[in-house]
Amino acid sequence: MFFVETLKLEGLGNRSYLTGGSGSAVVVDPPRDIDQVIAAAARRGVRIAYVVETHLHNDYISGGLELARVSGARYLVPAGAAVSFARKPVADGDSVAVDQGLTLRALATPGHTPHHMSYVLEEDGRGVAAFTGGSLLIGTVGRPDLVEPRLTGGLARAQHASAHRLAAELDDEVAVLPTHGFGSFCSSSQAGGEASTIGAERRNNEALTRDVDTFVAEVLAGLDDVPAYYAHMGPANAAGPAPVDLTPPRQADAAQIAQRLAAGEWVVDLRSRVAFAEGHVAGAFNFEGEGKPATYLAWLIPWGKPVTLLSDTQGQVADAQRELARVGIDRPAAAATGDPQDWVAGGEELRSFRRATFADLGAARARGKDTVVLDVRRDSERSGGYIDGSVHIPIHELHGRLGEVPPGEVWVHCAGGMRAAIAASLLDAADRTVVAVDDGFDSASDAGLPVAAPVAEDDGDEGLIA
Repeated sequence: MFFVETLKLEGLGNRSYLTGGSGSAVVVDPPRDIDQVIAAAARRGVRIAYVVETHLHNDYISGGLELARVSGARYLVPAGAAVSFARKPVADGDSVAVDQGLTLRALATPGHTPHHMSYVLEEDGRGVAAFTGGSLLIGTVGRPDLVEPRLTGGLARAQHASAHRLAAELDDEVAVLPTHGFGSFCSSSQAGGEASTIGAERRNNEALTRDVDTFVAEVLAGLDDVPAYYAHMGPANAAGPAPVDLTPPRQADAAQIAQRLAAGEWVVDLRSRVAFAEGHVAGAFNFEGEGKPATYLAWLIPWGKPVTLLSDTQGQVADAQRELARVGIDRPAAAATGDPQDWVAGGEELRSFRRATFADLGAARARGKDTVVLDVRRDSERSGGYIDGSVHIPIHELHGRLGEVPPGEVWVHCAGGMRAAIAASLLDAADRTVVAVDDGFDSASDAGLPVAAPVAEDDGDEGLIA
């Protein structure tokens, strides 16, 4: 009897899998923090016999190399992936015996990358689960534009063909278990649902319900911004990632925090956006720990810039440290916890700014108050409607474009509040007067604000929006 255990990485919108039988198991697309994988195998009492990668990942650092070393497992990587470490190259049709009656068979499914491989778990010769990585997702496919711009069109066509190959070779009841698609920016469009099968995808997946030309046109038209840190993930995975170090960072006092800010380092406050707005260290940036900070912090920060973490508790720092290590931001320079007043030198005041709703913004405009409305959503979101007269700078571009924000009091909004809080902290650190709109964008028109009609139809890859 086989099992599949799903390891969810909510912050990145990814999943890894532990699968096997009563004695041995396979790990598919492991995260960098392998301790949770080892613990899952120990709970089941199974030996990790194989670690497999569906592709070289562009959105997170893999723990595969280290997990194989620690566990003694064989490390299976697609043969077409150019790597600088010893591994067992896997080609289309290769198979390995996992446990009694269980076999894992490789199926070439290029599209997300040229070398992408899916893996079919077979029990007594019958397919029972397909680990599809960035190929066939739930309702969509992995985006084809993360490798090389000149390859994007061809990879989009390959995605269509790969989806059809999976549908043709596997029975309807075979479970579809992708790595991406649960909020990941690796999706071509917004994936939906927690579980699926080949039969469900045959009915609902855009790659299986559209002809190739229509599918490719829609995929290419819907591609959204690529997080900047993705450029560092593929090379790191190809070189062979170093083991992760999750030991606690050194503690920083008020003087050290001030010194790090003066040196141009990033001081990141992980507390809630409500607490941050009420009082924070001048110059600190707010990336909520509860909002899973890895994606947006890694997207915005100049790569390699030292980071100091501030939070309520050591546990919150540890959670954020783990999240950041998954995307290659290793070893925070320092950390501080507790009362924010302790993070500033005696006699200095914490900074604060207002939080508001779209109704508050509407009321301010009705009173004739001169306001600058800054929309930090992505282009794809803004194309679905925006406040007339608003300035648009996507959150991931704002740090480098602060000088483009017009003078005056800035009311900054996104789709739900989280990114507005990040943007407000960037503006506050630049000594701008700012109001963070902590509200859903659907409330803008209800508040009487003039919302311009969509300029184009947008199916929208919402990704990790808030």
